[in-house]
Amino acid sequence: MSDARFVDGYLGYLLGQANHALYKDFDAHVRAAGLSSIEWRVLATLHDSEPLTVSQLAHEVLAKQPTVTKLVQRMVEQGWVTLLADAGDQRRTLVEASPAGRRLVRPLLEKAREHESEMLRSLAASERTALKKLLAKLAQR
Repeated sequence: MSDARFVDGYLGYLLGQANHALYKDFDAHVRAAGLSSIEWRVLATLHDSEPLTVSQLAHEVLAKQPTVTKLVQRMVEQGWVTLLADAGDQRRTLVEASPAGRRLVRPLLEKAREHESEMLRSLAASERTALKKLLAKLAQR
């Protein structure tokens, strides 16, 4: 019988554990800014992005479209995002970060970069680059 547990070598488990380790300390900064984790993901996605449809945004932030539709409406009320008509398809609405939303998320982006650097400091630069490339490759499947 092997001493290694299945989960200790299972990619899904390892990715989940790594995500938890990365996010658990950063979550305090998100909460202190008055945001939920999904609001943070929306603003982080939109801050330097072209406007996205709700379905594109839901895909990006790893949430279901009905959830993001309701969230976007609340974020419009907060003044953090704005809705635009899609010039190419009048049936679609696009979402973009408002100037207020960008101002709110900008300091968190810097904190996120600092936190990521701290979390990855035990890896060589080449390992950090390889890790991100491999994860991006998996995510595209």
